[in-house]
Amino acid sequence: MTVSQIAVFLENKKGRLSEMTKVLGNAGVDLIALTIADTKEFGIVRFITKDNEKVLSLLKENGYTATRTELLGVEVSDVPGGLHDVLRLLGDGGIEIEYLYSFARTYLKKAVILFKVGDNQKALKILKDGGAALIDNIFE
Repeated sequence: MTVSQIAVFLENKKGRLSEMTKVLGNAGVDLIALTIADTKEFGIVRFITKDNEKVLSLLKENGYTATRTELLGVEVSDVPGGLHDVLRLLGDGGIEIEYLYSFARTYLKKAVILFKVGDNQKALKILKDGGAALIDNIFE
């Protein structure tokens, strides 16, 4: 019950993100969710696509440093406090969150939260036991 993500290490230089997205666009890759964390020297672009294995190979063939990571996917109501319930479960269970990002499914009035944690198995058990709506397919 995890969601596969691609992470790309990019130099923080003008045009690098544009170059990478051109490679993806030319290959017909649709970015479903995306986040960027940066520092002065470099950035990490994290994203989800429908075919992460193909995209990972494509990026490596074009000289990008890219890895695949498994995230936990949780669907929450898109209302105030919806995220807090999941964060409380994880915090009470001693799970530290390395990072997260989200996107809304406005037509369902739901939000999808993608979590990177240190121990996926422990976190999955805590979330299941707490009644969280776990997802493994964000494309439905």
